[in-house]
Amino acid sequence: MVISYDQLRAETAARDRSLREKVMTLEEAAALIRDGDHVAIGGCMMSRTPMAMIWALVRAGRRDLTFSRSIVSSDGDIIFASGIGKKMITSWFSQGIVWGISKVMRHWVESGRAEFEEWSHMSMGLRYRAGAMGVPFMPSRSMMGSDVRRRVDGQLKEMDCPFTGEKLLLLPALNPDVAIIHVQRCDPYGNAQLDGLQFMDVDLPMAAKKVIVTTERIVSNDQIRRAPDQTKFPFFTVEAVVEVPYGSAPHECYGHYEPFFKHMDQFAEMTKKDPEQGAREYLERFYHEPQSWTETLSRMGMGDLLTATRGGRSIHNV
Repeated sequence: MVISYDQLRAETAARDRSLREKVMTLEEAAALIRDGDHVAIGGCMMSRTPMAMIWALVRAGRRDLTFSRSIVSSDGDIIFASGIGKKMITSWFSQGIVWGISKVMRHWVESGRAEFEEWSHMSMGLRYRAGAMGVPFMPSRSMMGSDVRRRVDGQLKEMDCPFTGEKLLLLPALNPDVAIIHVQRCDPYGNAQLDGLQFMDVDLPMAAKKVIVTTERIVSNDQIRRAPDQTKFPFFTVEAVVEVPYGSAPHECYGHYEPFFKHMDQFAEMTKKDPEQGAREYLERFYHEPQSWTETLSRMGMGDLLTATRGGRSIHNV
């Protein structure tokens, strides 16, 4: 449902935009997300995925969440298999190029227990951009000649351009209830800085009604001010800041660590023959049994962690 400008403006005006400390735990941040919310996931595929936040949502027992993301990897498998979400709005859903199309996703969607709503990658970005701009739609030519359009045609409109007379497709804005984004560093107030590719994470905070930031480390506001150009979204968009080292594991965080490839191989192998049983065993071992994110990391293995860290930090050796 597209939200009117008056409603968006009223919700924005009602937000607490004061400069205040917002540091909290994963569990406290998870409590800000309610059953039935639309949650946008930052990063892209296996890059800067807020996996620790998803871990917290699974443990909190959230239900009936709708998720959206530019490109989805094994985070979508966890969401479907755990039952916290039954709908994913995205452009691509795979464990990763190495492991192919997600068997968990196919099993849940083909059995009718979950929904994969597919848009083009460009369309996802333009829908978030429209949400960030406070406009109800974004005109585009994306998907006009694609079969991808057929599955979501009921949500689209066509118009004749008032300047050229050409046909344009109108993409409805996306305004998630919550955006969860992992970054390299952030101050206690929510000024977040990103290294590497930004993906759609500049528009997400402006489009969402509430933003939860997980960060590799919390730094002082003085340090943030030394490089203000690296602050990709400001404090007044952010509701919560959670310091979670390795908060994207087993995915990667640019400049800090690469994907935990052996662990991802293990997950793919566990879900290969029996997606349901394999996912259930994985969730029990890495989500339900550990009592902290640190314990989950320890179960992934120190060897994997160190190998991923060496690889991630190698970009600083040039």
